[in-house]
Amino acid sequence: MSEMITADLVDLDLSADSKEAAARALAERMVALGRVTDLDGFLADVAAREAQMPTGLDGGIGIPHCRSEHVTEPTLAFGRSAAGIDFGAADGPADLIFLIAAPAGADDAHLTILSSLARQLMNAEFTDALRAAADAGAAAALIRGEEPDGTGGIPEGNEDSVDSVDSVDSVAVPAAASAGAATGSPDVGPEEGPQNGSEEGPRNGPDDGPAERGRPFRVVAVTSCPTGIAHTYMAAESLEKAGREAGVEVVVETQGSAGFTRLDPAVIEAADGVIFAHDVPVRDKDRFAGKPTVDTGVKTAINRPGELLDEVRGKAARGEVTAAGAAGAAGTDGASGTTPVERGGKPGEGYGTKLRVWLMSGVSYMVPFVAAGGLLIALGFAIGGYEINKAPSVMDHFVWSQADSWAALLFQVGGVAFAFLVPVLAGYIAYGMADRPGLVPGFVGGSIALTVNAGFLGGLAAGLISGAVVMAIQRVRIPAALRGIMPVVVIPLISSAVVGFLMFVVIGKPIASAQKAMTDWLSGLSGANAVLLGALLGLMMCFDLGGPVNKVAYAFATAGIAVADPSDSAMKIMAAVMAAGMVPPLAMALATTVRGKLFNAAERENGKAAWVLGASFISEGAIPFAAADPLRVIPSSMVGGALTGALSMAFGATLRAPHGGIFVVPLIGNPLLYLVAIAAGVCVTTALVIVLKGLRKPAPGAVSGPGGTDPSAPSPEAKQPVAA
Repeated sequence: MSEMITADLVDLDLSADSKEAAARALAERMVALGRVTDLDGFLADVAAREAQMPTGLDGGIGIPHCRSEHVTEPTLAFGRSAAGIDFGAADGPADLIFLIAAPAGADDAHLTILSSLARQLMNAEFTDALRAAADAGAAAALIRGEEPDGTGGIPEGNEDSVDSVDSVDSVAVPAAASAGAATGSPDVGPEEGPQNGSEEGPRNGPDDGPAERGRPFRVVAVTSCPTGIAHTYMAAESLEKAGREAGVEVVVETQGSAGFTRLDPAVIEAADGVIFAHDVPVRDKDRFAGKPTVDTGVKTAINRPGELLDEVRGKAARGEVTAAGAAGAAGTDGASGTTPVERGGKPGEGYGTKLRVWLMSGVSYMVPFVAAGGLLIALGFAIGGYEINKAPSVMDHFVWSQADSWAALLFQVGGVAFAFLVPVLAGYIAYGMADRPGLVPGFVGGSIALTVNAGFLGGLAAGLISGAVVMAIQRVRIPAALRGIMPVVVIPLISSAVVGFLMFVVIGKPIASAQKAMTDWLSGLSGANAVLLGALLGLMMCFDLGGPVNKVAYAFATAGIAVADPSDSAMKIMAAVMAAGMVPPLAMALATTVRGKLFNAAERENGKAAWVLGASFISEGAIPFAAADPLRVIPSSMVGGALTGALSMAFGATLRAPHGGIFVVPLIGNPLLYLVAIAAGVCVTTALVIVLKGLRKPAPGAVSGPGGTDPSAPSPEAKQPVAA
């Protein structure tokens, strides 16, 4: 295996003035060595990871990183900036920039090696040595672990370098035993415990009883991030280091890309507190139930580990523990209430933000049922005609050689899939609030909503009520002897009974009446009112291109046709929503074709893909353009989307399928006028984007070299990776 970093991958005089330009400069070195096959494609993956969470860390460190199909082998590139580059860290710009590239299918050993670097970055002596490195070769050797002892953060002896697969075991086994006791070097061997007289003692401690007097406070932690390469292990190292300084025993389970090894149950049992530092769901969370718990984002553990340790010790002193019986739940804080509520958002966020996340959880799980069921129904109509909904059950009548039988089969399978929409919506709203214990009452409540004809609104209410009921039950302190039956018997039983009572007796009928009133109102829409509704839905579809507002409009439309015999108004709404959602990507594709000089190379390449994405009704195809230039692209898209939605309603176009784009045009009522509506919106958006971009000086992307930034707008170089 070639070295992961060489002198050719080091730039000690990095002159980039933005994080995008820095990533490009370092990535170009990877391309030159054949480590990256597609520069723009790789930068797009880096930008996508950066959009999930800034990669700047306190202490002047930036770690842009990603897994990408354009990477041929695990690679590190290092740049040192005299001026500093903003990577979103709270303490200011970064002067040490590490670009970490991992192949999409990298094996565990490679990912673990990359993770070892992440741990080294938590060592101040190591970063100081990098700042003092005199030449590229010395910096590369230092990162590989080949410097002699004393360079900081590098283990004694250079045989266990970052590039050595033999060093994997030292990081790849951070589980039950002593791996959690790494002492600041990621390469401490698994057979070693704490070094240098650390007061931690054995980290696995299976023989130690819980919280007895005279021993250090014990904490178990779980760290994870979306990529699972850098932040996951840096958070672990930071917590361990803070624990050593505070006299706290810290054992960390890193749930990274290389997989994870579960902590020994004895270690968890002996722990006095738990810290979850994660930006993706913690796996097997139920193992930690019944203990004082702090739940936070992974960067908090990197930047403020001491505060987390103080917080969990304070909770232990106050007796605040995870609600008993919350096994498998998101609940991690019992009495304090930070979770499972906090599961819906980052700590400190308002309930409005959390409510949006909970609702989006339900909608995101519902959409595949919408797509599969809707397209099957559409195919049934396409093959058998609109009378196919009156066909007998295929269990009673199915002729292999008759097209109508196959059409009936498709229609009826699609109908079954559609029947899951409301239960799935309710179940996964509850899941977003309370994790697995919310699923049973959520599905039960959603099914009751269908039974009482409360429809989509009933599903929303059932999901929120189910999650709230489970969260309330989880707050009740239960004797230890009953904890085992709580998640499988008590919580499902009580929550389902409460939700069933509320849905059948209390709120089901009022919601059903509201649903009927809304349906009747939609059925009576005509003329100007229908046009205005189409314009509003078009604005919503183009506002955030696949985000929450877009999904609300889409869910509203699909709820109207998720019945056996949808009304004409409901089908008009579905047609308007799909037409408007196709406008942004098609408009960006057209704009890059007719005025390519206004876009950089990556955007022009994205424009080619946007033709297919737009035609398939995938609004997200315009996101790269909106991310690069939101003030021009999003308003232009909204204007075009509103026009298309209004025209579609005015033309009376109807649609029975919830998805499919131009591929379901044969199923559209008034298809020619429907295409005219889409074309009009695309042309308007294209014209606005071209005009607005043309007014900017200089045109973004017109030059591809470094520099050339417009003081009134972000530099082309800064945008290019985002657009890719």
